[in-house]
Amino acid sequence: MSRIEIPVLVVGGGPVGMMAGLLLDRVGLASLVVERRDGPQRAPAAHVVSARTFEICRQAGLDMESILGAAKDPKDAGHVNFVTRLSGDLIGRLPFEKQGDECFAHTPTPLRNLSQHHFEPILSSAFEDREHTSLQYQMQWESSEQGDSGIHSVLRNLATDETVEVHSRYLIAADGAGSRVRTSLGIEMQGPPRIQSFVMIHVGANLRSFVADRLGVLHFVMDPEASGCFIAHDLDREWVFMQNYDPDVETEEDFDEARCLDLVRNAIGADAEVELLHRGTWHMSAQVSDRVREGGIFLAGDSAHRFPPTGGLGLNTGMQDVHGLVWKLAAVETGWAGREILETHGVERIPIAHHNSQQSLQNAMKMALLPRAIGTDQEPTSAQMHARLAAPEGRLAADAAVEEQRTHFDMLGLQLGYAYESGALVPDGTPQPPPVSPSVFEPSARPGARIPHAWLVPFPGPSFGKEGNAVLSSLDLIASDAMTLVSFSDHEVWSAAAAAIKQIPLIHHRVGIDVKDADGTWGALCELGNGGALIVRPDQHVAARFTSTPDSTKVTLAAALDQILSRT
Repeated sequence: MSRIEIPVLVVGGGPVGMMAGLLLDRVGLASLVVERRDGPQRAPAAHVVSARTFEICRQAGLDMESILGAAKDPKDAGHVNFVTRLSGDLIGRLPFEKQGDECFAHTPTPLRNLSQHHFEPILSSAFEDREHTSLQYQMQWESSEQGDSGIHSVLRNLATDETVEVHSRYLIAADGAGSRVRTSLGIEMQGPPRIQSFVMIHVGANLRSFVADRLGVLHFVMDPEASGCFIAHDLDREWVFMQNYDPDVETEEDFDEARCLDLVRNAIGADAEVELLHRGTWHMSAQVSDRVREGGIFLAGDSAHRFPPTGGLGLNTGMQDVHGLVWKLAAVETGWAGREILETHGVERIPIAHHNSQQSLQNAMKMALLPRAIGTDQEPTSAQMHARLAAPEGRLAADAAVEEQRTHFDMLGLQLGYAYESGALVPDGTPQPPPVSPSVFEPSARPGARIPHAWLVPFPGPSFGKEGNAVLSSLDLIASDAMTLVSFSDHEVWSAAAAAIKQIPLIHHRVGIDVKDADGTWGALCELGNGGALIVRPDQHVAARFTSTPDSTKVTLAAALDQILSRT
């Protein structure tokens, strides 16, 4: 039996677990990521990677050229289609999220469709040159016990059957929807465990010719005799077909190769050369754990929340979980935050999980409007669908039902605009903005919000050491292992206040000296008056906002940092 001593054990080597390890490495906190599978994901799973997740990848120091190179071209994946069958008639068509150049006003990395089984190998390879973290496959978590000295976990090497003991101060459970870690802690999930069940049929096929005049990433087949959804992971090579099934009547074994291929060809509506690659079943649920922390053990990703896939929020919410957790663990371990800050993990993340779960569920429920519009909820036949679509009133009803789905595929406001109302921050007294459409993104520097993105020009000097002609995002100013102070004027006063902070790593950027906000866009977005400044957390969320220079700047800055970091 071997024994490992490590500050952080991460259980689960999917995208969320791997990101936790990579972020921990970035802040210099050693970790071990373990995964029971023998390698990265092979079959398709999630495919929507939001702008915010790509921003987190940038801060984690990942090779963005490789990541974005593996993503699908928006020309191929920029729409969603509602069709009778894949080769049949088009019922309706909507844009799939905002992926164009207009997004660069809000983010340096617009949303893309990047299939999880293509994303995971890139994340996995990033561990090869990391100093403080490692990733081990075929390692199964067996048990954990917490004590005064930390967490004692037992792992099993599935390749050798060897037992491995790990002693850590923290454990991040990113071990998926059926989390064994969460179950062992007795943490309950709130919400419906099974809304619908699906068989996933993964095929190798070139189906571009069937959608050449209506390219897209999602193709909802509305014919009740072939209903389901095609996901184009690669128009020329790789597709998934999802179809409802009843697990009380059938099992995965009932979907053999011949049946799966028949289902796919039937939904295409034409003869096609199709090869079965994988098949599996899964259950749609909408659940959030009642807590995400038990001592030194934290839940993240699907172990903490399970959403319907309608909206693509699962993977992306999990990335936000670990982005918000890792810097707090590092701050506690290096002594510049009080241990009480760890209590804010649930305070911040559970409301976001509930909101995203509700939005995903609402998206899923709205899909029921389409069968009603074409009459197949009452008479589920192809003939009924075609007759209804041929009638003027049926056509109008179908158009209206498709339009009702628009928000489902346009949620930039939710993806970038999520904000914390309490937690590791200092409220500035401004009221919480009223709810708006998930499609509407309104950048804000209100405490709790992700700092607004704007394009800045760095001046040459020790802060950046550049020529002065490069452009960077305001997000690039934010340190991953320190608090960041950004002043927009009165720089000498703020510099003196920052210099007086001795026990907290604090980086100070002066707009107009270190970086140039050429057209004043960033200052306007941050809504700062003369002498204003921001304190920004390592996860790029605003922790405090000063709309003017306080009279006692040193005292005010120190007090704000103490409150944010739970320093007593």
